[in-house]
Amino acid sequence: MATQTEVLEGLAEIVNEIAGIPTEDVELDKSFTDDLDVDSLSMVEVVVAAEERFGVKIPDDEVKNLKTVGDAVNYIIENA
Repeated sequence: MATQTEVLEGLAEIVNEIAGIPTEDVELDKSFTDDLDVDSLSMVEVVVAAEERFGVKIPDDEVKNLKTVGDAVNYIIENA
């Protein structure tokens, strides 16, 4: 099972590839939309990439609950 740090680093790489956000700006308390400027289309791409990378399924109705990077990290750890 991945650690919080490993998941955070992986998510930071994904957000960097998709939205061009520097990996060091992707922190647990950052909001995807407010702080990182990830729009809904990019968020779908982030979710798909995270599912592939971490072997986890994130249902569409769960995506709306993933407001911060920390929310996503916790979801992946709990469901991987």
